[in-house]
Amino acid sequence: MKDKFLSYIHNLQDTIVAALEAADGKSKFREDLWERPEGGGGRTRVIENGDVFEKGGVNISAVHGKLPEPMQKMFNVGEADFFACGLSLVIHPKSPMVPTAHANWRYFEMYDENGNVINQWFGGGQDLTPYYLFEEDAVHFHKTCKTACDKHNAEFYPKYKKQCDDYFWNAHRHEARGVGGLFFDYCKASEEMSMANWYNFVTEVGDSFVDAYIPIVEKRKNLTFNEANRNWQEIRRGRYVEFNLVHDKGTLFGLKTNGRIESILMSLPPHVQWVYDHHPEKGSEEERLVKVLMEPREWV
Repeated sequence: MKDKFLSYIHNLQDTIVAALEAADGKSKFREDLWERPEGGGGRTRVIENGDVFEKGGVNISAVHGKLPEPMQKMFNVGEADFFACGLSLVIHPKSPMVPTAHANWRYFEMYDENGNVINQWFGGGQDLTPYYLFEEDAVHFHKTCKTACDKHNAEFYPKYKKQCDDYFWNAHRHEARGVGGLFFDYCKASEEMSMANWYNFVTEVGDSFVDAYIPIVEKRKNLTFNEANRNWQEIRRGRYVEFNLVHDKGTLFGLKTNGRIESILMSLPPHVQWVYDHHPEKGSEEERLVKVLMEPREWV
């Protein structure tokens, strides 16, 4: 399974990078191959200062070795070996009218002292963070997510949509990071779903990302914006940074397993603002967005 999924994310990285480069029309992704001293490595691809994308990364990694002590406590196990691989992406567009996108699809195995697999699961999801609310964009993104889920189980979309709303919640701000999408974790074999079934589901969601995001980029990338719009985007990006550094499990996992810091923090946008006690003007488009973030909505 690990070889099969690793091959899949290598191909998916190529597909997503090609679609993003086509949408940008100017910049290409820079590739950076790296190795982890304890075992494994990855292929980081980053785009910067494009016509459409100010900064973005589409990264794959496959790491293995002894399970670090903080992770032993998290999983409530003693010493064990592990393998983890996944694709993680964050795309920060230049225009405030184009939303930031994030996605991650991952696989994890744990072994006993004889090398036998004692635990394995899939996780992942994809979500959208707009700076200005175009409701039809949120509907399109969620419909694409629902279509992928419904091919496998009609209960998946409402379940994983709610988990996304709950997970990407900036508790210290009492607001969502964006308009959500899907979030699933610890997807293990059961009577209803084998690991092969989970593989089919996770790859279905992965394959849906380009269809979920690129049409929104194409629709919004040429809209005009002014300095006030850009300031608002940078203030909202600050909330994005806060979530990633305070709450995000993937960031914490990378930091606790001696992950590659450049790849872990590629999710941070290049230009951000923190304005003291900032509140959007009443009745403005900015306030309309914040109201939706404070009360997550059903989009489909």
